[in-house]
Amino acid sequence: MRKATVGKVTLENCHPFVRELWGRYWVFAHNGDLKNFHPPLHGAFKPVGDTDSELAFCWLLQELNKSHFGVPSVEELTHTLRELVPRIAKHGTFNFLLSNGQALWTHASTRLHYVQRQHPFAHVQLKDEDVKVDLVELNSPEDRLVIVVTEPLTTNENWVAMEPGEFKVFVDGRPIA
Repeated sequence: MRKATVGKVTLENCHPFVRELWGRYWVFAHNGDLKNFHPPLHGAFKPVGDTDSELAFCWLLQELNKSHFGVPSVEELTHTLRELVPRIAKHGTFNFLLSNGQALWTHASTRLHYVQRQHPFAHVQLKDEDVKVDLVELNSPEDRLVIVVTEPLTTNENWVAMEPGEFKVFVDGRPIA
């Protein structure tokens, strides 16, 4: 596959990045810029493109794989990620989302916001457009979700701003300790 050149968008450099680990697909997206981050990669996780984002993702998966024999719990993964994330974040802005389908791990170097949605769902007003969306039509009473973004998307919801350096985990649309 052809590598990207500076300023050119190519498929191999587009988010989200996906890899398999322990029989699950992992998905990663990063908003930031890492300087002088060149970790050794010696396992099965190698970047396809040439972004700092994919490099950070591959390194995280490599280190998770080295740290756990077998499939760890969300709590064990959270503990390990809390130790690994600062090793990347010291290289610059490292706002990210990481999920294995069981949990969503997030880190805010500069800024991330989240909102939780659950029954009873309401109408939401998009911030950038004169559009309202009736969430009742799109969700069932059993649904509960969290949306994590750099900037709030709606004007009539209670978005929570994460603090710089904050690491947060969501399971089933709820933050866990």
